[in-house]
Amino acid sequence: VQLQASGGGLVQAGGSLRLSCAAPPNIFVINTMGWYRQAPGKERGLVAHITTGRSTKYADSVKGRFTISRDNAKNMVYLQMNSLKPEDTAVYYCNTDPALARYWGQGTQVTVSS
Repeated sequence: VQLQASGGGLVQAGGSLRLSCAAPPNIFVINTMGWYRQAPGKERGLVAHITTGRSTKYADSVKGRFTISRDNAKNMVYLQMNSLKPEDTAVYYCNTDPALARYWGQGTQVTVSS
């Protein structure tokens, strides 16, 4: 099964977006969930993760601007992105952490204009 991210779009620098990802219960309830991103010409990397106990970790580049959360009742994971910068432009994906190849979906494009 592929995990599908949604909620991307085009936004001006300083703006906000909220990404969403639904996961099957058998995946969601036992796993740390993560948001990843891949910018053109760069490798895909972890942006943030949240454990089943809701402990969070963020990449240094997004600390203080992005917030990851999970709704255990809905099997949803979210990424609230504030104060967006042009360097945040990328395709964003959700997956478990560590990521499993079979879970990669198509991602959602986030484009931040200056």
